Amino acid sequence: MEKQVIGPYERLLSGALLVMTAGVLDSYTYIQDGGVFAGLQTGNLILTGLRIGRGDYGSIVQALVSLVMFAVGVAIIRVVQYHYPSERAVTRKRLTLSFEIVIFVVVSVIAGHVSILLTTGLLALAAASQLQEFRRLKNAPFTPLMMTGNVRTLSESLLDFVAQGDMQALKKAGDIATLIGAFFVGALLNGYLIQYLHGQSILVAALILLITILFAK
Repeated sequence: MEKQVIGPYERLLSGALLVMTAGVLDSYTYIQDGGVFAGLQTGNLILTGLRIGRGDYGSIVQALVSLVMFAVGVAIIRVVQYHYPSERAVTRKRLTLSFEIVIFVVVSVIAGHVSILLTTGLLALAAASQLQEFRRLKNAPFTPLMMTGNVRTLSESLLDFVAQGDMQALKKAGDIATLIGAFFVGALLNGYLIQYLHGQSILVAALILLITILFAK
């Protein structure tokens, strides 16, 4: 059977850099934009439900903005996908990453000078772009924004190795552990740097994506 070719943006290094960016992104909006997530929309729904249940209606606007702009971001990249079919996927992915980088640079400039609703919306747009475009890793399903499924896969793969001696499962567990670790490092980096760089710490995400473009050859 012919071995499937793994694209430059479907390799483990690219995947790890993407999830590291996601870790930076969600930790940034949670701290800088008052307890909201750019990519983790499940978290936004939970927070919105909790706030409404407590009668705290004034705090739900940010989460709703994030949800709406996330949907807009998916639509934008879907239109791009119509015009750049699979044979031009590498170019399309570079465009998506470049789009995200531009958003991060803009946010770094305007952060602290405009309403956090604007920065939250822009970053949700970036998060959605990444989720919509980057959906495969080593020819398997992949999501760079959420770690719940990865934690489940890690547990399953480790058990398959221990119980059945499945070396492929062990290799998969190593890949998944790398992704989870990268996400954690992204959140940790932002949590540390935002104390000193404040709104400009989002440039860390821009730098990581720039590295992703340069190394995905």
